[in-house]
Amino acid sequence: MVHLLASEVRQLLHNKFVVILGDSVQRAVYKDLVLLLQKDSLLTLSQLKAKGEYSFEQDELVQGGKQGRMHNGTHYREVRQFCSGQHLVRFYFLTRVYSDYLEAILEELHSGEHDPDLVIMNSCLWDLTRYGEDSWPNYLQNLESLFGRLRQVLPESCLLVWNTAMPVGNNINSGFLPPELRPAASTLKTNVIEANFYSSAEAQKHGFDVLDLHFHFRRHTGKYLQPDGVHWNERAHRHLSQLLLAHVADAWGVELPQRDPVGKCIKDGPARGGPGRRLERQLPACRDQPAFPPHRPLPLPGCCPLLPAPSPHPHQFPLLPPKPRPIPLQQVTPPFHVCPQDADFSSDHPFQSDQFSLNHFHSDILPSTQTEFAFDGDFMFSPQPPRLPFPQPCYQQRAPVVHRGFPRYCPRGPYLPWRGRPRNSKRRAPAYREPRPQ
Repeated sequence: MVHLLASEVRQLLHNKFVVILGDSVQRAVYKDLVLLLQKDSLLTLSQLKAKGEYSFEQDELVQGGKQGRMHNGTHYREVRQFCSGQHLVRFYFLTRVYSDYLEAILEELHSGEHDPDLVIMNSCLWDLTRYGEDSWPNYLQNLESLFGRLRQVLPESCLLVWNTAMPVGNNINSGFLPPELRPAASTLKTNVIEANFYSSAEAQKHGFDVLDLHFHFRRHTGKYLQPDGVHWNERAHRHLSQLLLAHVADAWGVELPQRDPVGKCIKDGPARGGPGRRLERQLPACRDQPAFPPHRPLPLPGCCPLLPAPSPHPHQFPLLPPKPRPIPLQQVTPPFHVCPQDADFSSDHPFQSDQFSLNHFHSDILPSTQTEFAFDGDFMFSPQPPRLPFPQPCYQQRAPVVHRGFPRYCPRGPYLPWRGRPRNSKRRAPAYREPRPQ
């Protein structure tokens, strides 16, 4: 997965309206995206813990939060917004996946001046723990009502990404869960997995994208999960942002820089090397050094695609003179002329979209370098055609290629690196209105 810089994120989300809906974990997703739109740095612990503050990194508190009474009830409200000259990001705090409040949010987005280009959403923990004994059947019913309503309200050009709920710890002492309800949360770890299954299936049934964050972070709870058992640290959220941005770029048809991954925020595990490979250990960065290595500055957003610039001195392939034609014994003229390779052959390779997946499958069998042939005594090699100069790859384009209006693809699962080409939309708005939650 390619690590995107702040300048590249600004270019990817140029003139885009992004809406994020969810609980405190999704609020941290909003904060990390707002920070990444401005600079290459990580969130601090105080910024992750802050709730309802008046301002965060040039954003504003639009509604709720410290403008009213702070509490941990199901009626808590918080609306934040970051607006620059080319970006608009808005966050709505939710305690239930579908409710009258969510219906009011959808009406506001539908009648607003700008249609959302990207909607990122998740709601799970509050639904399963704060709404009584019937929370599970109500959650399933609300999921069906939610996606049916989103299919009616959101335009075809809007990309909706449903984030699965992230893993939780064995001991949960987060503030959203009152002390009297914490003993009943012993099964929340397995309930989240089951809820992710049903929510993903419902989202895919309505033609929306699913980003399985539970799969990506299932092995990192011991190092990157906060002591409260629900929230995650700054490096986990930066890795989450990179996963999300890579998914969005793939869905929009934006070609990302084809370079080696740098600045990886979390480690997948010990490195494994094949035969003949030498593993190099990276030195830990000093405290005085920035969180990410410095990079060459990029042009302003909208002026250049998300592609690496060509090297100042490209390598030139010399043209070798053809060798004199040997005279073989008992030469027979072939009935046709041997033609050289086409002159318009391109050395550029097509972009592989599965490079964003964390699960790469490599073959352990190395290609053979020597092959034995049996030649007759009077055999002689035919002359090879002169080597043609490879055309210099062209990296200059006017802007990133962004295809709007394509529908969502349905990934086959997290265990296979698969990316499908955009297909025609199959979403159709039903003639009847979806029932509101009970």
